[in-house]
Amino acid sequence: MTLQVIPAIDVAGGRLARSSPDGPVPIDAYDGDPSAAARACLEAGATLLHVVDLDLAFSGEARNVGVLRSVAALGARVQAAGAIVDDREISAALEAGSERVVLGSAALEDLAESGRLIKRYGERLVVGIEADGDRIRARGRRTTDLPLRETFEAIHASGATRCLITGVARVSSLAGPETHALAMAVELGLRAIVAGGIASIDDLMTLDGRGAEAAVVGRAALEGRLDLSEAIATLTAR
Repeated sequence: MTLQVIPAIDVAGGRLARSSPDGPVPIDAYDGDPSAAARACLEAGATLLHVVDLDLAFSGEARNVGVLRSVAALGARVQAAGAIVDDREISAALEAGSERVVLGSAALEDLAESGRLIKRYGERLVVGIEADGDRIRARGRRTTDLPLRETFEAIHASGATRCLITGVARVSSLAGPETHALAMAVELGLRAIVAGGIASIDDLMTLDGRGAEAAVVGRAALEGRLDLSEAIATLTAR
C-alpha cells in the first residue's frame, strides 16, 4: 500500500499559522489564506487534508469551524485536529464536514472514556499520540504524561484502528520523522500516520519502508522545501 501524503493546514483566527511553545504564530504563505493553501494542496494531488484548529488546541475555543466548512466545500476530505478531547468537539468537527477527527493525546488520561469514544466513532476517530521518547506528552491547553507502550496497548485493546503519531521534539524542526513510536504501532497492527519533522522525499520513503500508512507534512511543504506534487507523484509511483 502506498504511503499517503497528507498536507497540514494549521489555523488560528481564521488564518494560516504554526504552533510554537508560546501559542499560534501567523505565517505568510498563501497570504495567510487557508482556502488558498487547501486549493494548492488539492491541485498538487493531495486527497486528504489535515486541518488543525490551533485556537481550540491552546484556548479551548473552536474559532475555526468556518475554515473546516470552507475547506470541505472545496471537495477536500478533511481530517480535523486541535487537541480535541470530548464528544462535543468531535461531533462539531464532523458536522462541519470532516471525514475523520483526531482525538488529542490529553484525552488518554481517561482511558475508559477514550475507549467509549473509540467504540462510538470507529474509523472516523484517529487516536493522537504525541510521542516524546517512551512517554506521551500532550501539548496545548491540557497536558499529560503517560507511558507510551502501555497506552498503545490500551487503545488497541479498546478497538482503535488508526493513530496519528506526532514526534513532539520534531514539530517544525525539519529534522526527520519519529520512528520509535511508529515501530510500536506497527507491531500492534495499528495503522499509523506520522507527523513532525518531515522535510524531504527521503523522509517519506523512510516512513513508507517502516510501515506507516500516511505522513502529515506541514512546514516543509508550506515553505517550499518539499515539492508536494513531486512527493505525491514519487510515492504513488512506488
